[in-house]
Amino acid sequence: MVTQDAQLKSKEELMERLSMPEVISGSEILLRSLLLEGVDCVFGYPGGAVLYIYDAMHGNPDFNHVLTRHEQGAIHAADGYARASGKVGVCIATSGPGATNLVTGIATAYMDSVPLVVITGNVISSLIGSDAFQEADITGITMPITKHSYLVRNVEDLSSTIHEAFHIANTGRKGPVLIDIPKDISAAKTLFKPVTEVSIRGYNPTVTPNKLQLDKLVKAIEESTRPLILAGGGVVYSGAHEELLEFVTKTDIPITTTLLGLGGYPSGNDLWLGMPGMHGTYTANMSIQNADLLINIGARFDDRVTGKLSGFAPKAKIVHIDIDPAEIGKNVPTDIPIVGDVKTVLGLANKIVKRADKADAWRADIQKSKAAHPFRYIDSEDELKPQWVVELIHETTSGDAIVTTDVGQHQMWAAQYYKFNKPRSWVTSGGLGTMGFGFPSAIGAQMANPDRTVVSINGDGGMQMCAQELAICAINNIPVKVVIINNQVLGMVRQWQELIHENRFSHIDLAGSPDFVKLAEAYGVKGFRASNKEDAKAVWEEALNHPGPAVVEFVVRRDENVYPMVAQGSTIDQMIMGDSE
Repeated sequence: MVTQDAQLKSKEELMERLSMPEVISGSEILLRSLLLEGVDCVFGYPGGAVLYIYDAMHGNPDFNHVLTRHEQGAIHAADGYARASGKVGVCIATSGPGATNLVTGIATAYMDSVPLVVITGNVISSLIGSDAFQEADITGITMPITKHSYLVRNVEDLSSTIHEAFHIANTGRKGPVLIDIPKDISAAKTLFKPVTEVSIRGYNPTVTPNKLQLDKLVKAIEESTRPLILAGGGVVYSGAHEELLEFVTKTDIPITTTLLGLGGYPSGNDLWLGMPGMHGTYTANMSIQNADLLINIGARFDDRVTGKLSGFAPKAKIVHIDIDPAEIGKNVPTDIPIVGDVKTVLGLANKIVKRADKADAWRADIQKSKAAHPFRYIDSEDELKPQWVVELIHETTSGDAIVTTDVGQHQMWAAQYYKFNKPRSWVTSGGLGTMGFGFPSAIGAQMANPDRTVVSINGDGGMQMCAQELAICAINNIPVKVVIINNQVLGMVRQWQELIHENRFSHIDLAGSPDFVKLAEAYGVKGFRASNKEDAKAVWEEALNHPGPAVVEFVVRRDENVYPMVAQGSTIDQMIMGDSE
């Protein structure tokens, strides 16, 4: 058994060996630089423009590369790795179609502020701009959806470029950075000099807030009779969950967490109101609408949270804490802007904030509302309900699993009925809403957390956009438990067509989808199916106890809806409750 001291010594020896100045190729510089950045897993797909890079990987025992079956699978896996670990995710693709297949994944990470370094190959420098075979201006294509991008023109710049990319991706408001490497640059040789410090002129994100603004926050809390906290993904990404817990404990202010903020605050706490917005809880939405002070911590006032902007939080003074000054005041006028890293801001605020003593009646009213308006659904002993399936998953994993989802009804049911105990346990595409994201992201999350249970909850639609990645789980024995909520239809689209478009169902039928059990087995993965509660409990227990990957298909009715629901253009207190009341 390798001891922790032995592992540390081995790592130190590796870093020392990698840091030695030596004349090597651009490809070897890339691999060394990634290892020096602490990268332990890269997802990718080779092609002509990255052949030198993949040749450098050959026989390299230090470099761990996972070959996905599609470039989009690679970037979603890197995204899941980043969200579940807090590290920078890395993926590699070739030029042209290889690079353009990454675009959706880059946009997904950009919208949700996920740190990625995306490495693409390109045609040789002299052919750039000539429409050469498999040439694409990937830096131009992705300019609106990257935090920064590089086209490397000189091999001497490669090492510093890579380290700058990691620095930019993982500081300030985090996000994807693209490095485009022409084939001749990856082949060229130069003296490798490791970069020990990164300093970028003009790039200095504000971390520490203005003290005067913190004083205004303290005063606003003291004066408030109906305060509320809205916490978002920024809490999770900055590692501020402990500071947030302390802030809530000291102020005794009720809290609601956005879709990406789930896990940033313990769901079992009495002050937690659940998720707000389009499919949020009655209590969270009504509390926002009646609050006299709304403290936004690391959320961007997304339209799925706010509903109709002109009617959002109409009685509240708005405090907005965010690392990105461009977000403050962008959607909702802000009374007290606080620019800074959430962890730093809350750490300083916790030294001076006091309990919101004037809010006792407010807290009592909120507890009554929580008791009167929990999430509800009409259960059945004769058929599986998707909400019940999520409750089963929560109960059998004790809320300690990493849960990834695709996009659609199952995503909302997972957000509503799985209660998270800790941060970085919830991986989902929020801003872009990317179908095909759920399963590949689970592969990355499992690679980052080999000792934790990872459950990927998918619909039958989204699963067919990424099912080929089952091969990766089988070959590498990645023990992801893949759940398919199969209602034989594009469920969220069907729900909108029923409720908003007067039952005009248009092109949503997924009849003809594969037998998912046979599909799993074709890839060498254990497959299970259940259509009633007794079978569901049995097959899910077997899947959880199986040491390798498993696919479990839960067959549910096609006309089940997600409630509550706020229709687009409505204020968030105008909820369609359906059968949830």
